[in-house]
Amino acid sequence: MSLPAEEILDEAMKLPESERRVLALRLLESVGDEAPEEVERAWAEEARERLDDIRAGRSKPVPWEEAHGRIFTRG
Repeated sequence: MSLPAEEILDEAMKLPESERRVLALRLLESVGDEAPEEVERAWAEEARERLDDIRAGRSKPVPWEEAHGRIFTRG
């Protein structure tokens, strides 16, 4: 990241959380949210494969609370 961007980030981090949320949303909106077509296709295929695995009994869904704990708990 460029020095001006780092300076802006440092200043933004001093803002209250509510203002940082608004700023983050506005920045995200400015870059658009369209993924390249091949990325969209790849995610759609991944979702189909995961659903097929669940339906076939090869995979079992995990409740969010458990998944969150596995992901964010450091041991």
